[in-house]
Amino acid sequence: MKWLEIIKLRVAGDGEGVRAVLLQSIAEVNQQKGSVRIRAYRHAGLESDLSLHLHWQSDRSDEPGSTLGLHLVRSLKEFGLIDHSLWIEEEQK
Repeated sequence: MKWLEIIKLRVAGDGEGVRAVLLQSIAEVNQQKGSVRIRAYRHAGLESDLSLHLHWQSDRSDEPGSTLGLHLVRSLKEFGLIDHSLWIEEEQK
């Protein structure tokens, strides 16, 4: 099954330190079970809005989130508002 974890962050203030947390967490990806690909995005009009997409392939989705996703949420909370959601890819028939 393919599933996606989306972590959106609206940075409060200048967001100093966010990149260091992201780089450290991305380095941890290799230690995770399952197949994961992580991508980071910045909002086109608001530099304070970031979105992380963790693309997983495993037997099931980890509700309420993967170990890595939950770690990212805890680590990034200090920088601003967080929205964390899981999405399961629809099978095409």
